[in-house]
Amino acid sequence: MAHKSPKKIRYAVVGLGYISQIAVLPAFAHAQENSELTAFVSGDPLKQKQLGKRYGVPRHYSYDQYDDCLRSGEIDAVYIALPNEMHRDFTVAAARAGIHILCEKPMAVSEQECEEMIREAEDHNVKLMIAYRLHFEKANLEAIGHVQSGRLGEIRFFSSEFSQQIKTADIRLQKALGGGTLYDMGIYCINAARYLFQAEPIQVTAFSANSGEQRFKEIDEMTAAILRFPNEGLGIFTSSFGAAATSSYRIVGTKGDLRMNPAYEYAEALAYTLTIGGKTRFRKFPKRDQFAAELLYFSRCILENKTPEPSGAEGLADVRIVQALYQSAEIGRPVALGPYAPGRRPELKQEIHRPPVKKPELVHAQSPSGN
Repeated sequence: MAHKSPKKIRYAVVGLGYISQIAVLPAFAHAQENSELTAFVSGDPLKQKQLGKRYGVPRHYSYDQYDDCLRSGEIDAVYIALPNEMHRDFTVAAARAGIHILCEKPMAVSEQECEEMIREAEDHNVKLMIAYRLHFEKANLEAIGHVQSGRLGEIRFFSSEFSQQIKTADIRLQKALGGGTLYDMGIYCINAARYLFQAEPIQVTAFSANSGEQRFKEIDEMTAAILRFPNEGLGIFTSSFGAAATSSYRIVGTKGDLRMNPAYEYAEALAYTLTIGGKTRFRKFPKRDQFAAELLYFSRCILENKTPEPSGAEGLADVRIVQALYQSAEIGRPVALGPYAPGRRPELKQEIHRPPVKKPELVHAQSPSGN
């Protein structure tokens, strides 16, 4: 049974790497109305000491002490910000202890792992949400609204690019930890194509390329993909760890198009250009705290006993496509996907606005690009 929730949900942040330090930990200051940072789980005592002092968090646990943290009675939920390969085990352990789970994407590295995470959460009556921060971002939600309104006409194709230079030895380059461009960057493009088409692809094709650099010896340097949707719409994207930074998507219908650029960022303002009937409108959205929005929303779901969107089913929807794309790249031909219904999709009423956080000083961590 899940713990009875207080007015504030008490969180343990599991993993104190870059994303936790740059975004998750600072976000609690903007989510104080229903969320409280209570504990850390990390294998780095220096991070625990310095970050514990900075954020006033006295309860520290090593990874070996994770079960003690879960059963301490001090927390109600965990925010899992660990390497992809570790998501399943830490989620299952939390579910079995009756602790709610907010897990970073990708949900896991296989369909089977995702299904186990969903099953364990259901069996133990806990909430499971996957951290798709753009499901609460106004710019993105307005783009969905323009598509749903029919103003663009019938949607015909989606295209996207998401790339950056990843520094040598980053965990995203390690296959054993769930590395690869599709798991880290391509998943944003996949998720966007799905919620803009409001459908699931029925067939996928992919091609991976590698320049031969030592840093890409275990994973793809870049992958280009085509997603075929039931209405004969096409989604096309490229994700890369070895190119200049890009972050954009474009959705094109029979009457108009919308281009989001940047599209997937959390550290800068997002913007879109909407063109219908030859008339173009540009709109820029102020930078905001996307991670506080996730915390506020998930805590609300726990307190009000509501199923989150994005749920575990949403995480599984993307992971099964990632796996099919890598299979296609390996065998050199398209891969068919069976029917799948993830349930609810993001909508404008989910928008939550909190001001941006100031960039904190990092402790034993750096960005994937090394900047």
